[in-house]
Amino acid sequence: MTDTMTTAATSGGRGARERILKATVELFARDGIHATGIARLVDVAHVSTRTLYQHFPSKEALVGAYLERLESEPGGPAQIETVLLCEDLAPRDRLLALFAAPPVDRASGQVVRGCPFHNTVVEAAGRMPDAATFVERHKRELVATLIATAEAAGAADPEELGGQLAILFEGARALATSLNDPQPFEDARGLATTLIDSAIGRPL
Repeated sequence: MTDTMTTAATSGGRGARERILKATVELFARDGIHATGIARLVDVAHVSTRTLYQHFPSKEALVGAYLERLESEPGGPAQIETVLLCEDLAPRDRLLALFAAPPVDRASGQVVRGCPFHNTVVEAAGRMPDAATFVERHKRELVATLIATAEAAGAADPEELGGQLAILFEGARALATSLNDPQPFEDARGLATTLIDSAIGRPL
């Protein structure tokens, strides 16, 4: 195979869109949207700049596709929220599992990035209205899932408990990111246990 043919095979063709999306999830979630330039994206995705723009004509279009992939990526940056859908766990256990501290490899210089949806809205700073609408819808669905899980757990007031846990969860994520330390998740889990057990009438 000639060099020209090799370049064509790696920079475009079938699978180019998928490689771009995988690179986007990896880089945007880890390094941030603004810090990830197009040159870095095409390098990691093994595509040409032309190919990238053929699939995603603008940065906003790429961010929109990134957000959609976050919701469906198995084992991806947003996986922690899917524990609420694990039917092999009791509802109370699902609620508590949401507060598991994320693993952080300090030796490799890994940092706590927090919620990729929240981070996207912060970085967009009003310049990407479609992204903001997407994240708002996602967060409302998260709260609704928390309320439904709280009801399944037997909470006397599932809407109140679901709302409280949403605030606690989002707060833990934000503080862990600011401190670059997963400890806020451990602290939040203790508070969540108290809230949940009080709401379902379990002895404290």
